[in-house]
Amino acid sequence: MTAHGTVIIGPIDGRFGAWALVETESTVLLIDLEETQTVLAGARVSFSGVADGKPGTARGRAYSTKVRPEEIKVDDGPSLAAIGESVSNHVMDRLEPFDAGRGLLAGFLIGDISHVAEADVEAMRLSGLAHFVAVSGSNVALFLLLLFVATGPLSVGPKRRAAIGLIGLPIYAAATRFEPSVMRASLMAGIALTGRLVGVVLEAWQLLAAAVVLLLVLDPHLSSNVGFQLSVVATAGVLVGARWPVRGGRLSRALAVTIGAQMAVAPLLLVHFGSVPLMSPAINLGAAPVVAASTTIGAIGVVGPRFLVDIAAVLADVVLALARAGSSLPQLGPVGLAVVALGALVLSKWPKAAPIAALVGSGIVLSLLVGGGTALPAGTVVVLDVGQGDSILLHGGDGRFALIDGGPDELTVLQKLRQYRVESLELVVLSHVHADHANGLVGVFETMPVTRFWAATEPHSTSAALRLFDLVSAEIPSVGDRYQLGSLTLEVVGPLRKYASPNDQSVVIKVIGPRRTMLLAGDIETVAQGELGHLRADVLKVPHQGAATSDPEWLLSVGADFAVISVGPNQFGHPSDWVIDELDGSGAEVVRTDESGDVVVPLS
Repeated sequence: MTAHGTVIIGPIDGRFGAWALVETESTVLLIDLEETQTVLAGARVSFSGVADGKPGTARGRAYSTKVRPEEIKVDDGPSLAAIGESVSNHVMDRLEPFDAGRGLLAGFLIGDISHVAEADVEAMRLSGLAHFVAVSGSNVALFLLLLFVATGPLSVGPKRRAAIGLIGLPIYAAATRFEPSVMRASLMAGIALTGRLVGVVLEAWQLLAAAVVLLLVLDPHLSSNVGFQLSVVATAGVLVGARWPVRGGRLSRALAVTIGAQMAVAPLLLVHFGSVPLMSPAINLGAAPVVAASTTIGAIGVVGPRFLVDIAAVLADVVLALARAGSSLPQLGPVGLAVVALGALVLSKWPKAAPIAALVGSGIVLSLLVGGGTALPAGTVVVLDVGQGDSILLHGGDGRFALIDGGPDELTVLQKLRQYRVESLELVVLSHVHADHANGLVGVFETMPVTRFWAATEPHSTSAALRLFDLVSAEIPSVGDRYQLGSLTLEVVGPLRKYASPNDQSVVIKVIGPRRTMLLAGDIETVAQGELGHLRADVLKVPHQGAATSDPEWLLSVGADFAVISVGPNQFGHPSDWVIDELDGSGAEVVRTDESGDVVVPLS
């Protein structure tokens, strides 16, 4: 296809390469970018390439198809976008080399979270801290303050400051890639500064209303943008909280503002994400001053002494620690949110009921903290429903857990581990190098204590496995090695040698419980199966999502009366009909994760 349009978002560095969104006369397209291709937000571009025909959403904007351009021609590049891109690049250059703290600092400064792990992004959301990486009013205020200081005598007097601010705001908006939240905050600030120039003072509510109306007139699509919705509603909540009648000093006022913002965004969080962090106000109260210090010191550091960036990154690490700890705290669903809202209404009408409400509220919080999630009995194996891939959790008792593989993505497996109250892992095993087993383990190692890690992947490698081995070194288990996990014994029975196929290279583990046994067969195929011979077990985790790569005689030789296929939506035809027929014919009960969800297998 051939198209012409304007770059509205991008370029963005994603996990699978750089991309940008281009708006044409009739639609929005996502284009893949090569390292040698440079486009700026706001530029007019022409390109031709191959479209995959699959619609999707990126940064809150829907696109009709993804295009891999053969050639991109930049028709023109606005100077504002070029200046903003230059500012953004300078900030990112000053923050290198990136680690977790510096990646989050980039989010604080310009909203760029490309160097923040997906698991940490999810932790920020679950703890209620995600808004700190959505550039908003506080960031704009800090930018204006630093701009006024930098311009020195030129900023003497309110009208001069207003004029300088109006020049700087579009540059900052461009540097943050015109994100909806920064557009809302910048426009509010711009209207306020314009009013100062002409001698008109507007209240905060008037500024918010004017900014929202203007932005929606310019781009009606913003009404469906989640970031824009949250930014507007959170600002309204802040304004309400700032006027609540409270007793006490600044701490009480800060808490009122935080609660106001959280109450305002709660319905949207419930609609878009399915839950609301219960302890978000308290976590925000602790994180806000640390974020403010990190952002301020980091902003000075990117234009001044580089050691200040190091200090700001350490503070960002503190925020990450709060987010990771807070992500395991209770989340409210519709019923829980309704209870909290009812309690707030009661308190507003009958303040004398505060002691009773506090007692009831404490009981609810305590019950959620103690009773949240699903407790697994000792001697249990759970084949987790992680989509098209494998991830298997073992509980030996007394909170002793092991994990075999992490599935195709980080967020799903972390959500599952939280669901089963897993706070640490004694043993993690990577069966083989393929992404549908390795990807999720990256998030596990980044967010959770792990005592030991087993893998025997040589001579094979993938980008997913390399990401994992960059984080942690693995022990190579040998056939016959055993690990005692409480009431469960894990015995390594494969691989017997180095295989040409990564699937045959899978670490195969027999789990021996007090009453039953289970064979975790990775993705082994006919070659490895033939060499392993007859391995008996009561339960079989069917290899390779039930694909037609197994030897039917080997499947039956295991003698399992219960077979679990870990599989998700796929275009490969997994599981194969004949595999299911063979197992059914042997008398085994066959269960699939795509139909039954998590499959819990008691071995005691």
